[in-house]
Amino acid sequence: MKKKTPNAQHPTSNIEFGNWRLAEVSDGEYAPTSKPTYDLEDKLLEFAAKIVELTESLPNTRAGNHIAGQLLRCGTSSLSNHGEVEAAESRRDFLHKLRICLKELRETKRWLRLVGRVKKLGAPANFSSCLNEVDELIRIFVASIRTAERNAK
Repeated sequence: MKKKTPNAQHPTSNIEFGNWRLAEVSDGEYAPTSKPTYDLEDKLLEFAAKIVELTESLPNTRAGNHIAGQLLRCGTSSLSNHGEVEAAESRRDFLHKLRICLKELRETKRWLRLVGRVKKLGAPANFSSCLNEVDELIRIFVASIRTAERNAK
């Protein structure tokens, strides 16, 4: 019988999603499998950068500063929380941290919707892009959580 080792002893690349995955070759090095690679961390990094740009473009008003602060916190946290997902110590911890990422992304979507609703804030140039991106990321994390839950059984 093969002895199970903690996840911390063999780091994971990004979470496996549908057609995207990386295969571990040796000692933490990864190479693409026959399917194209997909780097969720890069996607989250790009999204966080867009959120930073969007918040910087909001007006310097009481409401603008409040919304910018909230949006900046939740909109960039999924990037750092994804690092925690990759360092999960157990399957339960992995799922918990995935759910935290999803929670932050859903909060980001709500703040973005508020930005779109308040006319005095104006519509920042990359607003639609951020809203589309957060929807896509939410779908990715929901699917990932479902897959991880199904595989846990």
